Amino acid sequence: AGADVLISARRVGATGRAIGLDMTDEMLKLARANAAEAGVANVEFVKGFIEEIPLAGASVDVVISNCVINLAGDKTKVVAEAARVLRPGGRFAVSDVIADEDMDEATRTDLAAYTGCIAGALTEAEFRAALAAAGLEDVEIRETHRVHEHAGSAIIRARKPA
Repeated sequence: AGADVLISARRVGATGRAIGLDMTDEMLKLARANAAEAGVANVEFVKGFIEEIPLAGASVDVVISNCVINLAGDKTKVVAEAARVLRPGGRFAVSDVIADEDMDEATRTDLAAYTGCIAGALTEAEFRAALAAAGLEDVEIRETHRVHEHAGSAIIRARKPA
């Protein structure tokens, strides 16, 4: 509904711009209505997929995401797209679920665990590999709390080289 974008818009100030991305018309409509109601003018909401971000390369200072990457089918492509749109020196700062190395196959194939953001999660090693393959550096992955017996929520940070 655009909450993260509205918070970001306030943080970047009147001369900055915050862009939200969603694949559904319903959520875009709701986000735009929330922005209008909040009186926030430095926001834009675009329709698209995180695997094919409809923004120019090297056009974004910071990419944020709140527990969305683990729902994507091709997480490596998502990370590569985030790196593509980042300007040199830009930051990747997301919150997501990180799977334990020993997550069992039953959990990995459980539809409820998938929709609950558990089954589709990358391990820390897989996330680090995807970030490195995308050319991002200074990777930091810090677990914040456990969300499942086989997974934890984490803050993932990286930077595109200047």
